[in-house]
Amino acid sequence: MSEADKIQQLQGDPWRSLKTFTAARIAIGRVGSSIPLQQMLDFKLAHAHARDAVYSKLDVDALYDRLGQFNLPVYRLHSRAIHREKYLTRPDYGRRLNDESVQQINEQPSANIALVVTDGLSATAINQYAVDLLQLLISKLKAANIGSVNLSLVEQGRVAIADEIGEAFSAELSVILIGERPGLTSPDSMSAYLTYTPRVGLTDESRNCISNIRPEGLNLSAAADKLFYLITEALRLKISGVGLKDNQKLLDK
Repeated sequence: MSEADKIQQLQGDPWRSLKTFTAARIAIGRVGSSIPLQQMLDFKLAHAHARDAVYSKLDVDALYDRLGQFNLPVYRLHSRAIHREKYLTRPDYGRRLNDESVQQINEQPSANIALVVTDGLSATAINQYAVDLLQLLISKLKAANIGSVNLSLVEQGRVAIADEIGEAFSAELSVILIGERPGLTSPDSMSAYLTYTPRVGLTDESRNCISNIRPEGLNLSAAADKLFYLITEALRLKISGVGLKDNQKLLDK
């Protein structure tokens, strides 16, 4: 194809050149007033994967066994949402622990950093990536001698449940790994949130978030580096949320 033909082709479909920059469904063509059959089938399959991710189950036994490799205290906890339907219809239930979990951790020693792992809206992401990310992160925390660390594995949890857990352990900092709300190109995406001086009642401006942790997004090594940087900065500056800026790229230059 000549250069002139290429230019003409791009001029005829200005979206085509943008497809290399995004996984979004653009320049998919059309058949009459509808989209092509294959693209319609692909969309329905992606939608099914997203729904499956929302209803996926946390592999609690396997995760608990794998978390034992870190030689840290590990607690199996549950939110007030007794099942998935309650979790989806009552978000407030996913933000607080049930009575048995509260009693369990109130009897345990404090920790400087409370690490929390929970299913969120994609247990698939947590089952696949959480322990591998923790392997990278915990080795950095131990090397930096930051202080005592414990782990909590929570079923049917939301982001704010780490506030209650961190407060119960009198932790200086809480970090939660949670499955993100699935998109049509990312049913397996994980996020990490960190909060300095966690306590019940905090809102989102008090936290820092690292999102889109997955092979096609932010890879595990980069996510561990960024999370460790934010942890050390939060402990140094004694702050998190909107007051804590990610200046890591500036420092690396």
